Amino acid sequence: MKNNELLEALNLLEAEKNISKEVLLEAIENSLLIACKNHFGKADNVTVQIDPETCEYHVLAAKTVVDLVEDPVVQISVEDAQAIDGSLQEGDVAQVEIQSKEFGRIATMSAKNTILQKIREEERKMIYDEYFALEKGVVTGIVQRYIGKNISVNLGKTDAFLSEKEQVRGEHFEPTDRIKVYILEVRSTPRGPKVLVSRTHPELVKRLFEEEVAEVRDGVVEIKAIAREAGSRTKIAVWSEDEDVDPVGACVGMNGSRVNAVVDELCGEKIDIIEWNENPAMLIEHALSPAKVISVIADADEKTAKVVVPDYQLSLAIGKEGQNARLAARLTGFKIDIKSETQAREAGDFLDYENDYEDEDEYYDDEYYDDDEYYEDDEYYEEDGYEEDGEAEVGADEEDGYDEDEYEEADEAGDEEDE
Repeated sequence: MKNNELLEALNLLEAEKNISKEVLLEAIENSLLIACKNHFGKADNVTVQIDPETCEYHVLAAKTVVDLVEDPVVQISVEDAQAIDGSLQEGDVAQVEIQSKEFGRIATMSAKNTILQKIREEERKMIYDEYFALEKGVVTGIVQRYIGKNISVNLGKTDAFLSEKEQVRGEHFEPTDRIKVYILEVRSTPRGPKVLVSRTHPELVKRLFEEEVAEVRDGVVEIKAIAREAGSRTKIAVWSEDEDVDPVGACVGMNGSRVNAVVDELCGEKIDIIEWNENPAMLIEHALSPAKVISVIADADEKTAKVVVPDYQLSLAIGKEGQNARLAARLTGFKIDIKSETQAREAGDFLDYENDYEDEDEYYDDEYYDDDEYYEDDEYYEEDGYEEDGEAEVGADEEDGYDEDEYEEADEAGDEEDE
C-alpha cells in the first residue's frame, strides 16, 4: 500500500533541506528499530523494510516457532504461527509483522527525535561541505552583530567569525553592511560548522583581482607575489606569458576602473601594481616604484640587494615609516639596503654611473601611477621622520598569517556569547 503522506513529507524535506530521500529513509528505519527496542526491550530480531518508491514500510520480527512460549519477544506458539502461515512447524522461524501504532508514547518520541537528529546532522554536514569547498576563497557576507571586538558575519546558511586580529584597523562596520571576506578555515564542531574569515589576508586582494580582472581569472595574467599591510598599502607583481598582453594595464583597467573597484572594496587601501621580472635586480627596481633607481646589485644566493637612488628620491624609496622599502622586500624576498647617491659615493659602492635617471620612465607609466591618487609624497614620508641623507635596510622575513591560539580563544568566547 502506498504511503502518500510519508512520501509527500520526504519529497518536501528533500527539496527544502537538500537532503536525499535515501538518507531520510535510513533515518526512519533506524528510528523504528529504536522504537522497537524501547517498546519490547530488545530489537535484535527486528528488521524494517521500506519501499523507496511508495514509502510503504513493514516492521518484521523473526520469532522461533515453539510448543511452549517462554519469551514472546523472540518466540511464537505453533498455533499463532500457523495462523500467519499454515506451513510453519515447531522449530521454524516466523516473520511476524509489528504494528507501529502499538508503540507507546516514549517509544514514539524516541523515534521522532532520532529522525530530527539525523536531519540536523545532515544539514550541518552539507553546510560544512559547502563552505569547506569555498575555503581559501572570497565570499560576501552581511554583518550581524559585534561579539566583544569580534564580528559575526552571516554568509547565508551559517555565520562566520571575524576576529579582532583579522579586522583591518580603522575599518568599522554597522549591522546589515555587506562586506567581502576571505575564508581562512572551516571547522566541524558539535554545534555545526565554524567558519573563520579575514579582511587582512593578502590572498583577499588576489581573489578580488580574480573577480574584477578577466585575464587574471582565466590565467592569462598571473599574480606572482603579493605584499600587504592591510588598510594602508599593497604591492602586487603580475606577469603574463602572452607578449601581446600588458599585465599591469590589464589589472589597472581603463582609467583605473579595475584597480579602483578593488580599492573601493578595501575601503581606500592603496595598491601598487608592478611587472614581475625573473631578473632580481629588475624586479627590485620595479618593486621600489614610484621611486626612481640608479642601480641595483642583487645577490641571488644570499637574497640581499644594494640599491642606489638619487638623493632627492631617498625618502620616497624608503616610504613613510619605511613602508615602501618594507613592502618591496616582502614582495621580492630580498633584504634590501637602500642608499642615496651621495652615501654610495662616500662609501665607495657607487662609481661612474651616468646621471640620466631623471629621464628613466620606462618602468612605470603616469597613466597607471597617478601622483595625486596613488603616490602623494605625504603618503610615503614625513620630513621630520626621515632625513634626506639617511639610509634604510629592510628585511624580507616578515610573514603574514594568523594565530591558531587566538582563534581558539575567540571561538570559545563566541560559544559563550551564543549560550
